[in-house]
Amino acid sequence: MTDRAGTGFTRRALLGAFAATAVTAAPTFANAAGFLRGGGDIRRIRMYSGRTGERLDTIYWIDGDYIPEAVSEINFFMRDWRSNKQHNMDVRTIDIMSAAHRLMDVHEPYMLLSGYRTPETNAMLRGRSGGVAKNSLHLKGQAADLRLASRSVNQMAKAAQACRGGGVGRYSGSNFVHMDCGQIRTWGS
Repeated sequence: MTDRAGTGFTRRALLGAFAATAVTAAPTFANAAGFLRGGGDIRRIRMYSGRTGERLDTIYWIDGDYIPEAVSEINFFMRDWRSNKQHNMDVRTIDIMSAAHRLMDVHEPYMLLSGYRTPETNAMLRGRSGGVAKNSLHLKGQAADLRLASRSVNQMAKAAQACRGGGVGRYSGSNFVHMDCGQIRTWGS
């Protein structure tokens, strides 16, 4: 469908151009598509990093399609900040994060504690803590550790579990929730 002015732009092209220039992206959900109903034809993700000071607020999906430029921004944002190396994040994890955020009905962005991890970073963290898996899904870009000031670990975990899209770990002592697109499972308190 073209606009009436006869410019040749389609609605999808205009929305894509808008989204590509925005500094925001919205993820899709592994098994959480039902939570997106009524949300229109866009998906969005909001995050900030206390380590780098960076912020991300992006629409990453429009009319059934991921926006490659927005997904690339998410991949960069979720990089291993220690080495500055990035990896393609699994969009299913982004979708779970977005769906859980929407379920909690918050406008506050997630604080990203950890997204992708290099093998070196994972080994270093494993040496410091017994809670880091040797074959962590962070190594594959399939996991994120997140925090919200306005929601408890239990509230965040319940929202992520409701998506039924992967693993949800509660780390109450450190005040964060792990979300991944692996097998459905839960752990922690």
